[in-house]
Amino acid sequence: MPPRWVRRIVVAPVALVLISAVLVTMPVWLLLAGALGPLGSGRLRALRVSWMVAVYLFLELVALVVLFVLWVASGFGWRIRGPRFQRAHYVLVGRFLRILYGQARWALGVKVAVVGTDPDVAAPGQPELVFCRHAGPGDSFLLVHALVNWFDREPRIVLKATLQWDPVIDVLLNRLPNHFITVAEGAESMIGRLATGLDDNDVLVLFPEGGNFTPNRRVRAIQRLHDLGLHTMAERAERMRHVLAPRPGGTLAALDAAPEAGVIWVAHTGLDKLLTVADVWRHLPLDLTITMRWWSVEPDEVPTGQEERVEWLYEWWAKIDAWIGRHAPEEPTRPAERT
Repeated sequence: MPPRWVRRIVVAPVALVLISAVLVTMPVWLLLAGALGPLGSGRLRALRVSWMVAVYLFLELVALVVLFVLWVASGFGWRIRGPRFQRAHYVLVGRFLRILYGQARWALGVKVAVVGTDPDVAAPGQPELVFCRHAGPGDSFLLVHALVNWFDREPRIVLKATLQWDPVIDVLLNRLPNHFITVAEGAESMIGRLATGLDDNDVLVLFPEGGNFTPNRRVRAIQRLHDLGLHTMAERAERMRHVLAPRPGGTLAALDAAPEAGVIWVAHTGLDKLLTVADVWRHLPLDLTITMRWWSVEPDEVPTGQEERVEWLYEWWAKIDAWIGRHAPEEPTRPAERT
């Protein structure tokens, strides 16, 4: 990644000009996509994708303008990390994701339903560590949308550094307590720092698998455990069919740094088969329901020893794997829909 000053002075303004230019011509592309839609499958795939691109670019444009206004209002960045402006940025995150999710429901046929969630998941007054499985396009956006807009939480996230090529992600999330890591950089110490000092409505978000689930990654994760001599863990991972073997390092660092925090485990299914862009294109409109389950664990129920915590993590991951097996998309479920 180029230095931050280059991204602010060069990348962001260039992106702003390009986005504006694309949006000016977008009505032509939408009309063309709509006209060509019936000549293909009749599912208006090009129009649906073009519309979502237009929505995302419009949100990017508005967000960049709002971020600039907030920077000026904060004294040209002087008070940008004060409580008032931090809250304003989280509100912006929530609005951005709420609109994006609403348009995905309408244009792509995506819905989210929650089944059997523990009643105290949304309980205020306690920091939380959120450990979620990672599978399918956009599931991290969905998780943050749920935390901000359903539960009024302020998430802290560890992200890949390359995401900073998106100017809104770069500016917005770098102003909040998140951390972007490179491939060569160890994440455990960063996770520990982010988990330190969580307040009443803060959550630290982690994906213990370390990457999006695919069958090939599952095989490689199992082989990695064998290569490390962890044959018992590898055998347990082989019995889990729908998740990758979790990597304990980040989870242990978060638990050590935030002993006062509760733990929320999140499982979801519905996006599992969409492994590539071609998969998404073939299935448009998606017309799918993403089914989610949230479990909460109080701080005094979290094991204290390192080996016990690794065992606990694998037990929960096996539970999540079993839940996914019971709630795969082909099995009809009628849970209450969330908006």
